[in-house]
Amino acid sequence: MFTSSARSAVVVTAALAAFTVSCGAEPATPRGGPAAAAPSATASAAPAAPGSAAASAPGDLPAEKVRDAFAGLQATLNDACTPGNCAYFLGRVHDELHRLDRAMKADPKGAGHFPEPIALIAKLDGELGGDRSFENLTKHQKSLIGTRDEINAWMQGHPDDYR
Repeated sequence: MFTSSARSAVVVTAALAAFTVSCGAEPATPRGGPAAAAPSATASAAPAAPGSAAASAPGDLPAEKVRDAFAGLQATLNDACTPGNCAYFLGRVHDELHRLDRAMKADPKGAGHFPEPIALIAKLDGELGGDRSFENLTKHQKSLIGTRDEINAWMQGHPDDYR
């Protein structure tokens, strides 16, 4: 009988410890980043300059691989701006383009290996003017989706960079 009670106490203690840890944790941000959590939020930061600390992965984390970032961008190809989903979709496309931009700039081959995609994203950023609000992304939806599609086509012609 004592063994059963001790075992129960251990299970209850472990469950309480796990609950306590989870209650103190920061809420998780969806994969799409802040845009997925709050699609209408505006971004006030300008794109990072190549080679700057902001252009690479935050902290001591290794830079993301181009193939992984490209897979995230490709995951948006079958989605569209539909009622109830448009803010999320446009924010995600924007975020995935910038995730790929950071990965390309941090790639061991160097940013010069990806001139077209990086230039396309820079052009899009110029059009958006640093405003990633839903209203502005909607206004520039054609450019946003066009940039995604052009980069997808460019990457399809460079399979060694994402396989």
